[in-house]
This record gives sequence, C-alpha cells and structure tokens, in this order.
Amino acid sequence: MKKLAAFLILFLFVNQIFASYILIPMDADTQKNHLKAYGITYWTLEKDVKVKWLLNYRGGSFLLPDSEEIQRECQIRGVSFEVLSDAKTEQILEEISSPSKNMEAVVLEKAPKIAVYTPKGKLPWDDAVTMVLSYAEIPYETVYDEEVLKDELLLYDWLHLHHEDFTGQYGKFYARYRQAAWYIQEKKDAEALATKLGYAKVSEAKRDVALKIRDYVVGGGFMFAMCSATDSFDIALSAVHVDICEPMFDGDASDGNYQSKIDYSKTFAFKDFTLVRSPMVYEFSSIDMTTKRMIPKETDYFSLMDFSAKWDPIPTMLCQNHTALVKGFMGQTTSFTRDEIKSNVLVMGENKTNGEAKYIHGIKGKGFFTFYGGHDPEDYTHKVGDPKTELELHPTSPGYRLILNNVLFPAAKKKKQKT
Repeated sequence: MKKLAAFLILFLFVNQIFASYILIPMDADTQKNHLKAYGITYWTLEKDVKVKWLLNYRGGSFLLPDSEEIQRECQIRGVSFEVLSDAKTEQILEEISSPSKNMEAVVLEKAPKIAVYTPKGKLPWDDAVTMVLSYAEIPYETVYDEEVLKDELLLYDWLHLHHEDFTGQYGKFYARYRQAAWYIQEKKDAEALATKLGYAKVSEAKRDVALKIRDYVVGGGFMFAMCSATDSFDIALSAVHVDICEPMFDGDASDGNYQSKIDYSKTFAFKDFTLVRSPMVYEFSSIDMTTKRMIPKETDYFSLMDFSAKWDPIPTMLCQNHTALVKGFMGQTTSFTRDEIKSNVLVMGENKTNGEAKYIHGIKGKGFFTFYGGHDPEDYTHKVGDPKTELELHPTSPGYRLILNNVLFPAAKKKKQKT
C-alpha cells in the first residue's frame, strides 16, 4: 500500500510537471472547429482564468492552463487541443518572444460583456454576428434605441451594430419593398418607437442614438459594425444638423443642397463621400463599392494585412487567421471606397486591384471601432428572405473568424502601446 501511495504521489507530481498547459491550435491543418475555439477561450475567461493569445503562432493559437474541466469542454464542443508539458510551453513562449519572430503572446484577462444593437423581434440569422456568437456559445445581450438613449451602453465592454440604417431612410428599401408587409410593419414600428421616445421623426431618434454610440466609443468602448451599419452610422454623424431624408421617409422635404452641408470632421472613418439622394436607389453614398466593383464570385477575395505582432498588437489580433486570403461576400454595403477612408484609419483587409477596403479599424477618443463590409461571410449574395447560414457547415470559416477576433479583443491586457 505504501508503494502504491508513493507511486500515485509520484504520478501526480510528474503529471503536474509534464502536462501543465493546453494549446488550442488555430492553424488550418489541426483545428477542426475554429469558431467554437473562441467560445472555449471566452468560457475560460468567464471562470476568471487568464488565457494567452499566441499571435501569429499557428494561426493565432490560445494557451490555457491545463485542467480536466477545460479538456472535457473542448471534447464536448468538438474543439481540437493539445496537452503540453511545462518544458514544451516554455520552448514555444521563448520562440514567440524572439525578436526575429513576428509573434507575440498577449494575455487575455476578462470576458468582455457583449451587447448587440438590434431591434426587438429580429431573428438571430438576420445578422452574422449574432449567428456566430450563438454558434460559438458566447453569451450576449440585446439593446436598442431605448436602452442606448438611457446610457445603458455603459454596462457593456463591446457593442455590435446590427445592419441598421442610422439615417432614418429605412435601409433605402423603398423602391423594391415599399408595398411589402414586412417593410410597412417595420416602418410603423420605428415610427411608434420614435414617438414613444419623444421624437417627431425616426431620423431624429436615430441621430441621437448615433451620437450616444459615438460617446460610448469616445469614452472607451469597443464598437464593431458590419454592412450598412458602417456607412449609415458615419453619414448620420456627418448630417447631425441636416435633413437628408426625402418626404416618403419623414414626411417633409430634405434640406436644399444638403450635400454641401455634410460635416466630414464628425465621422469615424469616412471622408469626401457623396450621398445618394434618390429614394429609388438602393444605396446610401459613394462610400460603398457594391455597384462599382466588377469581380466574378469565383475570384472575389480580399487579403489580410500583415502587421508587427510586437509593435502593432491590436491590428495583429484583429487579423488572426489560418489564411491571409479570405473569400469576399456581398451586402448592402459590400466594401469601402479606398479614397474615401480617412488617413488615420487602418485598412486591415483589402482588394488592391479593385481599390476597395473590406475590413478597417480606428481609434476614437479612448475607444476603438472596426468596420467590416458585407452581410454574411458564408452567404455570398444574401437577400431578403434567404435561408439562414448553417454554421455547422462552416466551422473553420476565415470570414467569421474576423468577427470573433473583435469579440476577444477587449479581453486583452491593457498596456502602453509602443510608438
């Protein structure tokens, strides 16, 4: 019995020495479910356990302390993992720290509290972010105009803007869908909510919501937006004191020569854009490249930029992937005209030959924003009424990984950026 007890003690001691960490690889060859891997990382952070994000190491892998609970959770969720000894872990971290390697180990400290700005009653598959959060099993809460105007964004670390129209033009769906029951109902609902909140027009309510979101970011919040929420948000900020809505949207005429009254200094990302005045055109402005691009689906890709992990950890985090070439996808706002992006905004994904940016990032005050063009990374031309994307069929999607990079970004340990 004494020998058995001694053996068990020795076994536990040796196991503690030689199997102390779990590596969740994020490369193309060994990870079978990249999307759920982010969920495991978030779940670990929720338990007040720190995680290291190994930037540019095997596709942006995650290093976690070893435990039976974490191993079991990986197995349940179908996430590939490797158990590492202390010696192997030390070897990996030493390699990453080498000045000759474009890698960095960033500590993730706390699971960010996530809010999705979306109207009540919207189905989860109307929006790629809510779909991937649900698939990755990352919890989120929903907020809308009422909560935003009550300053409830202060309760959250990260905010996603649903494919919203912040200009009050109901998504510019008028030409095709003005007789559709869903369009009529959504317009009635928006008007009723604006009235409840004390506004005469939906455009005025959306203007103040955009200003509250701006203040949230300036105060230190993290904002992520896709598709039409990107350019319509900036347009709303640029037209705070200008009526750009035609009568069918707000009941009165727009301001004469309103283009000359646009204030580009108020926007987050875009400059020098021209608004599309006609309500019969499904487009907000010249920012969007949808009608200007002539790229066949088969060759529609965008490239992720390569940043210095040690000197530029933020864009490096946001671009972590198992491929630098990502399939393109359409949306009401598919991508951004390169010449209309402000010089202080970082382009992280682009199609150079077409002069368009797909994925951009910037700093506003104490906070950060990321704009990602397109509607659904795995549905090339998502249209109203199309069936939802089944992410079980796309567990390694590079396009969806970019969304989840942004979700984890606020968890990173804050440190003084190198200059």
